Amino acid sequence: MRVLIAQFAHETNTFSRLPTTLEDYRRRWLLEGDEIVPRFRGTRTEIGGLIDHAEKVGWQLVPTVAANATPSGKLTRETWETIRDRILARARKVADVSGAVLALHGAMVSETEDDAEGALLEGLRGVLGASVPIIVTLDLHANATPRMAKHANALISYRTYPHTDQYERAQQAAALLDRIVAGSAKAQTVLVQPPTLVGADHGRTVQPGPMRDLLAMAERFEQEDGIHVVSIQAGFMPADIEWAGPSVAVSHDPARADRALAIANELSHEIWRRRDEETITYRSVDEVMRAVKVDPGGGPLVIADGTDNPGGGGYGDATNLLRALISGDAKGVAVGHLYDPAAAQAAIKAGAGQTLRVSLGGHVDPAFGAPIETEAHVQSLSDGSFINDGPMAKGVRSEMGPTAVLRIGGVEVIVISNRLQNTDLQTFLSQGIDPRQRRAVVVKSVHHFRAAYAPIAREVMIVDSGALCTPDPKRHAYTRLRRPIWPLDEFPGG
Repeated sequence: MRVLIAQFAHETNTFSRLPTTLEDYRRRWLLEGDEIVPRFRGTRTEIGGLIDHAEKVGWQLVPTVAANATPSGKLTRETWETIRDRILARARKVADVSGAVLALHGAMVSETEDDAEGALLEGLRGVLGASVPIIVTLDLHANATPRMAKHANALISYRTYPHTDQYERAQQAAALLDRIVAGSAKAQTVLVQPPTLVGADHGRTVQPGPMRDLLAMAERFEQEDGIHVVSIQAGFMPADIEWAGPSVAVSHDPARADRALAIANELSHEIWRRRDEETITYRSVDEVMRAVKVDPGGGPLVIADGTDNPGGGGYGDATNLLRALISGDAKGVAVGHLYDPAAAQAAIKAGAGQTLRVSLGGHVDPAFGAPIETEAHVQSLSDGSFINDGPMAKGVRSEMGPTAVLRIGGVEVIVISNRLQNTDLQTFLSQGIDPRQRRAVVVKSVHHFRAAYAPIAREVMIVDSGALCTPDPKRHAYTRLRRPIWPLDEFPGG
């Protein structure tokens, strides 16, 4: 059984001023063919799950491309077409493929394609033909589209946020593919979307709330004959495309099409009914500063700079929170991290143990906090490379690029050269900082950090520092989104 596999992942914030290039993929990973399996064997990723399944049941894997980049703006035309064409070219060269499994995100937008994953699946379907099953794994925050559903036999989304089940979703995809190839199952996908841009508590599954209730309903529906997979996508709000927002995808036997549609409609109605329920509260910078000055012990205060989250397309260099910490003479605080390649290079040139004048952060868009002009002590330098301890992406190598730890008064700042979200304790530990021994730590993240940091925190605070990843969609100017849509428009009856 020969199975084609590919990964082409990106969560595109169309309001970002940073275009996504091939170099952005290379900074994270852009691999082809025989490079893929050695890189991901033994990792808790989708590809790691497919490798383990293949070795267990005797699949012959046909790796094409594995490509992943930190969320940012639209993919340039060159980037999109280059990676797409590499996947399709390798698919054309393969004979007698039994099926394909693709690890996508579901919220990719290019300069030329609002529905990039749908276009990729349509192209792959044209190469493989109608009879070859294509199974797709998606991020929980996918903006799923009718074209994706049309060309995939199943859309299987993560069921955890923080995303700690990529491996399990890949195994689920592989098991369904086995059943289809063996002839014990037939599968097609129906997709339904409610008229809302936000909902399902943005997909949060750590605490009880709408998303956990929706997933429980989905799991009950999956016990029915002919209902293979019921996926809930919470959607990705900062994307100005027609299909942005929550959705429900049901993979089903063609004979159960009516029942599958009824299930999708019921779950879609539930998303709509509970659309305004949220389980977290954003705090102001002033509130955070008051909390930083209190040290009752029992672990660090973990502060998530949620609106400057690189995992949602934020620039990772907003300075409003850092400026408050420095001017407020905060003590025992570690910031992990701030994106500023120029400052990192200046620190490297100065050398460890030296003091330098630096213009720190705020370079991508000073509207989210101007650069901080200050003197800083170079505490340490490194290449910024580490292996994630997990739970997220366990075993995967992360590259912060040339990295410097700068000390400014009582604040340590990890300054990095590659934008990425802080999801792992190794962000600090690899730089000689033990976050468990600090009064407070700041992470550039909005929710994924919880998997690693909540267990060590005495308290968690999410701060709205006024950066790009605002929780309020009314701060964005949408022009391509379907309308009317909540909460941008009024609906009769509320």
